[in-house]
Formats: sequence, C-alpha cells, structure tokens
Amino acid sequence: MSETQVVVGGLRLKNPVIAASGTFGFGAEYGEIYDTSRLGAVCTKGLTLHPREGNPPPRLWETSCGLLNSIGLQNPGIDAFIREELPRMKDEAITVIANVWANNIDEYVAAAERLSGSPIDAIELNVSCPNVSGKGLLGEDAAETARVVQQARRVCDKPLWIKLPPTGGIAIALAAQEAGADAICAVNTFRAMAIDSNTGRPVFTNVVAGLSGPAIKPIALRIVYELVAELKIPVIGIGGIADWRDALEFIMAGAYAVQVGTANFVNPLAAVKIVGGLAGYMSEKNINNWEMIRGSAQQ
Repeated sequence: MSETQVVVGGLRLKNPVIAASGTFGFGAEYGEIYDTSRLGAVCTKGLTLHPREGNPPPRLWETSCGLLNSIGLQNPGIDAFIREELPRMKDEAITVIANVWANNIDEYVAAAERLSGSPIDAIELNVSCPNVSGKGLLGEDAAETARVVQQARRVCDKPLWIKLPPTGGIAIALAAQEAGADAICAVNTFRAMAIDSNTGRPVFTNVVAGLSGPAIKPIALRIVYELVAELKIPVIGIGGIADWRDALEFIMAGAYAVQVGTANFVNPLAAVKIVGGLAGYMSEKNINNWEMIRGSAQQ
C-alpha cells in the first residue's frame, strides 16, 4: 500500500499537495466544495502585522498563458486571523501554514513571534512579494534574507519556511539555510505588467504585478531543480502546477512538496484532483513512498 505522507521542513503532511498563498483565502470558500483537510496543507493568504487594504482595482488581469495579480496583500491582520479564521481552520483539521509579509525586519520578527504562540503548524516568510508599491524584494539580498531568518528563528519554535522570488538565486537560498530556515519555497510570482490597449496606460496602479500560471512552470521547475542540487534543506516547488503530472515533475526534480495556486481559480477542485492523481500514479507504478522517485531527475 502506497504511503502518501511526506515530512517537509519539520512538518509531517498527509500528502505533498499544499494550497498556495493568495489563491485559497483561508480555505472557507473551497470548504463548501470539498473537504480541504484532504490537502497536505493550506497556506494562508499573506498576513501582515496590522490590517491592510491592498491595492486599488483592477487587481487581476488574465493573459493568454497565466494570470497577473496586484492584490497588494489585503488581509485582516495577524490578530484578526488568529481570532477569527484560525479556530475554524483547526476545527476542520486543516494543516495551516501562515504566510507572512512585513515592511521591515522588526515587523517580520514580531509577526513570527505572534504566530509562533498560536496553533498554526508552520510559518512561510514571504520575502518576495512583487506587487507592493515602493518596496524592493528582501529576498534578492542574501545578507538581509539571512538577517530576517536568523532573527525570526530566535522567536519562532514552529517550522520556518522562506518563500523566495524567482530572481533570488542559490546564494539567497543558501543564506536562508545557514540562518536557520527549515525549507525553501520556490518560487513566488514573476514581475510583469500589462497595458490596456484602449487607454494606452498600464493596467495596474503600481504598473508591476505578479505573473503566475502555466507560463512560469518550466522556469520554476528549472529553479527548483537547481536549488535541490545545492541545498540540504527541503525545497517546496511552486509555479504553474495545473495537474498531477506537473506536480510529479517537481517531485522528480527533488521537491518534497508542491503548492498549487492559479489552477485553483481555473478549477476549484484542482488541488484535490492533484492529490488523487498522485495517489493513483503511486498505486499504478507500485511506488511505496515518495523517496522512491523524489529527485530521480537529479541522478
């Protein structure tokens, strides 16, 4: 009988499929369609220390091969999340990964400390949001990334995952590893833009948005493959995963788990269908556990 469980960055998951941050809310809407505890975990929408309104509309723009988003991290704040959303998620037996973004290192540390004292299962530090006006990507600077990980690690006894931008590179991931990260999540959306042909102006107020979906999958897969070859800690693959075969490619590249994002907008059942597809593949190929094929492309 196949064992679908995985241990990822200090956390045991029933399967390697995680709903990606920003595409699943806090799981309540999807919970009306299927039992979301069937997923390995749910990564919350990006949380900040204080409530945040996000960017003005428009916030989403479809492309021929993906989706541009400029949500701007709208969220109720960490305290409201802990008070209003987290109890329901835990009652529904969801493994909860809290995605966190902050303006500076002090805020990252305060957020990590606050969440560490709650019943979440892990923290994903987002050092790579591409659609917040006036902010550079902390995850493109090795020294700054190391500082935030090291300081967050001191106040956080939960598994600490770091979500990197696609431009972060191996040096950034190694810095996070050395500073105490338990896993690397790769990658966040790609910086991109769109122009409205009717107005001749950029679609988004911030001009730059984040591109996700099938267009980025081959690039994200390459990045995961390269990171796995260099890191000792687990890598979680993100980027354009639309079906179980996509997820399988990331696992064969060496990913311990995958996050499914934009596909949830196309088909609300996408993530749970990927769970079923991977289980079916394991059964058909007589694969007892993921260690039998994880990283097979590296050999």
